[in-house]
Amino acid sequence: MARHHRGWHAWRRSLLLTMLLTGLTGCSLWGGGASRPQPAELGPNVPVLGVRQAWSAHLGSATGAPLVPHVQETTVTLAGADGTLVAIDARTGAEVWRTHIDGALAAGIGSDGRWTAVVSRNNDVVVLDEGREQWRQRVAAQTYTPPLVAGGRVFVLAADRTVMAFDAQTGQRLWSQARPGEPLVLRQPGVLIAVKDTLVAGLSGRLVGLSPDTGAVRWEAPLASPRGTNDVERLVELVAPISRVGESVCARAFQAAVGCVDTDRAAVLWTQKSNGSEGLDGDSAALYGVESDGTVTSWRRADGSRAWSSLRLQYRKLTAPLLLGRSVVIGDDTGLVHLLSREDGTPLNRLSTDGSGIAATPVAVADTLIVVTRKGSVYGFRPD
Repeated sequence: MARHHRGWHAWRRSLLLTMLLTGLTGCSLWGGGASRPQPAELGPNVPVLGVRQAWSAHLGSATGAPLVPHVQETTVTLAGADGTLVAIDARTGAEVWRTHIDGALAAGIGSDGRWTAVVSRNNDVVVLDEGREQWRQRVAAQTYTPPLVAGGRVFVLAADRTVMAFDAQTGQRLWSQARPGEPLVLRQPGVLIAVKDTLVAGLSGRLVGLSPDTGAVRWEAPLASPRGTNDVERLVELVAPISRVGESVCARAFQAAVGCVDTDRAAVLWTQKSNGSEGLDGDSAALYGVESDGTVTSWRRADGSRAWSSLRLQYRKLTAPLLLGRSVVIGDDTGLVHLLSREDGTPLNRLSTDGSGIAATPVAVADTLIVVTRKGSVYGFRPD
């Protein structure tokens, strides 16, 4: 174990140095060419919880990395980086609609059930109505966070930490709120959600409450502050997904901390140091997350104390977790989907896909667990 521990830290230092020398404008701890320690052996699969594959579908050939799936009632909408968009009925796996927009995609999907919004790599915000493109508007900076569609508006969080609002029907820009920050940004989704009548965005380690009508700042709550001596070490972006229960919003600050905020009082309830790069899920009792070395951790939501940690998936590249029934569901970069007990992290089942790696955090809709692979395969699983 000590040898693995030393190997992990040497690999991480090598990767940070690589990012500094190449001058990346965004980073992911598992990117780059540095090798990582050997993943822990999984052992035989013992299916304590019965799960079967109910259906499968496909985004299309040469799709590129699929983006964040969006769930609306019984429909899941998926997008590939090549511009393919597909809405699937999660009950049957049947396509509701499919379209292709011009230009590769960088962020998506946001939807209110009618309007669907994505952002292209050319910085175009593109809005569709039931699969038909309605308008597109160019913004000044790249965007990696799915737009939020709510109240007849499309909200966009750009990588330069500018938040914008557009009229969903016409594309007219309603307001823009700029926020300076550190020079490096993450090429992964950040935080942009609606909490009651407030738009909440993750900006440089803070949850910030904005007026959805004007963009005016209502409150700020810091979860992490810049630290270290270089731009990489000072990066403190908040990453998606988050866990919201009522007024409690809990989030992860990249490679720094996890914490919870009472959005009614704009008060930080607690923070705990945590070295992870993927978001969280949870309920009123507990939060679940993965560290960058593959450790799966549960924290008590009330005070942030650690409930349990599991090393069973150590040194695997993991997605953020999905809390589903008695399970914590996590995908890895070999295409496996792990179901762990929410009580103590023990394995309940292990599901196979096409072996290309799970591309996004699993989602659940219509009693169906949905996972998407890097090849664009879509799988629907249900309990036996």
